Amino acid sequence: MIAAPRRVQVPLADLKAQYALLKDEILASLAEVAESTAYVLGPKVAAFEKDFAAYSGAKHCVAVNSGTSALHAALICAGVAAGDEVISVPMTFIATSWAISYCGATPVYVDVDPDTATMDAALVEKKITRKTKALLPVHLYGQPADMEPLLDVSRRHGIPLVEDVAQAHGAAYRGRKAGTMGQSGCFSFYPGKNLGAYGEAGAVITDDDAIAARLRRLRDHAQAQRYHHDEIGFNYRMDGFQGAVLGIKLKHLEAWTNARIELAEKYLELLSDLPVELPVRRDDRRHVWHLFVARHPRRDEVRAELEKRGIQTGLHYPIPLHLQKAYQHLGYNAGDFPVSERIGRECFTLPLFPEMTGEQQSAVVEALEEVLPALG
Repeated sequence: MIAAPRRVQVPLADLKAQYALLKDEILASLAEVAESTAYVLGPKVAAFEKDFAAYSGAKHCVAVNSGTSALHAALICAGVAAGDEVISVPMTFIATSWAISYCGATPVYVDVDPDTATMDAALVEKKITRKTKALLPVHLYGQPADMEPLLDVSRRHGIPLVEDVAQAHGAAYRGRKAGTMGQSGCFSFYPGKNLGAYGEAGAVITDDDAIAARLRRLRDHAQAQRYHHDEIGFNYRMDGFQGAVLGIKLKHLEAWTNARIELAEKYLELLSDLPVELPVRRDDRRHVWHLFVARHPRRDEVRAELEKRGIQTGLHYPIPLHLQKAYQHLGYNAGDFPVSERIGRECFTLPLFPEMTGEQQSAVVEALEEVLPALG
């Protein structure tokens, strides 16, 4: 009896492969932090802040302990407080809305564009009220939102715009880096991100000197001077080990991004004739492909069949925020944001990571060629 050919196992991402490439340099830098005992903030974090600001094209980078903290602090600096409203989207990770809630404000949602899954700018203006204190678009999956009309609304109404760039390190919109177009840009360096730490970490970039200074105070218990606290502050400091890791990995980010782009373009080419809705990349934007999210009306069956064939997939994001129990009090119902809801029902994320081999990508494509025609 002839044995069936061994299938290639393909993970959604492979952080071990990335670590193997950087192990010696990473461990040496971590040892420097340990020997210096600069465990909280310190020179490694300061060096990363300088380098990431330069990479992003921003005047300031303020490192914090998570992307959620970055959003929270940035909204405070935008003037958001209890009783206010912030316009955002329901198709994102829930941390986007957590930050609004942490300020005591209310998330007000608009639906997303059906192609890019980012904020539909045409829907924003009708949601503005006297309570609206900020706009919070999300650059989802690695592609910037349509920023020109959003910035126009921001300017005309005098409402600050804060960018959620948690998934879009190095992305660009009409030549401008994501995170540099609004009042500030908020990044997550969660391990699975395009630029990921070895734990929790985040940052805010801005060109505003006063905002940068306030962010530095807020992250350190609101101290401008030791033991002097002029407002309510937070313990949002980045630790030295994360600064060390990020400083090393930042040097590789462009190469990793180019690898992601090449893999994504290959997927778009090889899967174009299959019965599946592929992600749309706008020509005026640099999509950095944090996630390659396709859609299919029988998504759960597709995922189950791929899993049988050794292909791991993900979900980003199956339940839009307006349908989450935590936000039932906002009064939204099923059907209020039909585009987000359809994406939630149909989305599934294919493996894509810089170290992905041709053999691994071929295995994904071949599995989809087997599965999709049978499901229709």
